[in-house]
Amino acid sequence: MKINLNDFFTEAEWNKVMSFSENRETPFQLILSDVIRQKYQELREHLPYAKIYYAVKSNPAPEVITLLNELGSHFDVASIYELRKLLSLGVAPERLSCGNTIKKTNHIREFYESGVRLFVTDSEADLRNVAQAAPGAKIFVRILTEGVLTADWPLSRKFGCQPDMAFDLLVLSKKLGLEPYGISFHVGSQQRDIAAWDAAIAKVKYIFDWVKEEDIKLKCINMGGGFPAHYLEKTNDLETYSREITRYLQEDFEDELPEIIIEPGRSLVADSGVLVSEVVLIARKSRTALERWVYTDVGKFNGLMETLNESIKYPIYTTKNGLEEKTILAGPTCDSVDTLYEIHQYELPLNLAAGDRLYWLSTGAYTSSYSAVEFNGFPPLKTYVI
Repeated sequence: MKINLNDFFTEAEWNKVMSFSENRETPFQLILSDVIRQKYQELREHLPYAKIYYAVKSNPAPEVITLLNELGSHFDVASIYELRKLLSLGVAPERLSCGNTIKKTNHIREFYESGVRLFVTDSEADLRNVAQAAPGAKIFVRILTEGVLTADWPLSRKFGCQPDMAFDLLVLSKKLGLEPYGISFHVGSQQRDIAAWDAAIAKVKYIFDWVKEEDIKLKCINMGGGFPAHYLEKTNDLETYSREITRYLQEDFEDELPEIIIEPGRSLVADSGVLVSEVVLIARKSRTALERWVYTDVGKFNGLMETLNESIKYPIYTTKNGLEEKTILAGPTCDSVDTLYEIHQYELPLNLAAGDRLYWLSTGAYTSSYSAVEFNGFPPLKTYVI
């Protein structure tokens, strides 16, 4: 099915893409900085009470970080390597939080000595490490949430704890000399069911009230990410998400709304990206096969990891026209896992040929940052920001 570019880019934006891409060797990722600027402003408009902590892992390009820093964003940092990059780019440490619940003690110490004071935890062992290496730090306890079936890229079980464990950790954090600051959650990336926030916020309110019995007054809710990008499957717009989430917060907290943090990654940068690839080979597996295999020079290991289990379905555009046929899409490496879409078969023009280009839209998030260093000798995905 032919993609309507007007649903994704203005004519001027697409002309920029085509002009920049001409005669440039594929594969590469192109990021339109104006789109990121627009997405940031939309978040500010629709969730004016929330502090934005950009999830650096979604796209760590220096130009992206610098732009968001200039716009006033805070940053959710997953490792000391992201920390070092942000500090080298002039981001102030007080605008950073350590959002990973799995971290070495010496890494916690480096965060702390760099000036970071916000840490997320979900286990006693990690909490004690934070108390040892970051005395007096502010603590968020991350809780488990539902929403596995309605998020295109679920974040279940590995991160978070049940409310009873969260209660114990908050009480312990106070005893250890830390500041129990708030509750953190993440309803799953590309979450299409807005009600997932309703259930999570209700849990948070329960914990906020429960810990008052221990003379603990929590000050903040970190709602993580989950806001969607524009892929093939339909989602509500950001205005609808923000309106409903605001209603959930008001229903549970009424006039005592705490500080709110959000950690957008995908929703901020995904729609800014175009991944430009080239068809390497087209083949059929038998004389009577009803579908073609189209092999491209980009695959799971050099940018398209989120096609794992066909979770994220990217819009794909080609300049070719005419009759279309179902296609199995695969990457260039000699690993059978590097098959991108086989169950969901894209319909691509029959006259598509080796050397033609495919434009993967909404690929600004979790592409370059997932790219392998040297699998099969292929280099990491190149990123250009204009």
